Amino acid sequence: MAWLLVVVAGFLETGFAVCLKLSHGFTRLWPTIAFCVFALGSFGLLTLSLKKLDVGPAYAVWTGIGAAGTAIYGMIFLDDLVSTLKIVSISLVIIGVIGLQLSGSSH
Repeated sequence: MAWLLVVVAGFLETGFAVCLKLSHGFTRLWPTIAFCVFALGSFGLLTLSLKKLDVGPAYAVWTGIGAAGTAIYGMIFLDDLVSTLKIVSISLVIIGVIGLQLSGSSH
């Protein structure tokens, strides 16, 4: 259950990163509000998961999902540059996240 919280928190991290961009420096109301909701949800779930998980693997999985998710979202919906190197790099992050999740021990 703790790993599920980390995964959901990672997807919420993607949401807050995208909303951060869309807020244009916190000058747009709704993306700013969405940023706050996603950020609080993400940090809250990560905090709950850390009661059962080691901080290193949990944090790495959380940031990996957030980074890969944000990059993928940007390429699909925000016209971010798509390149072979970027896709290979995202794939390596995802492989690393899976490896860390499999290696993470619970208390």
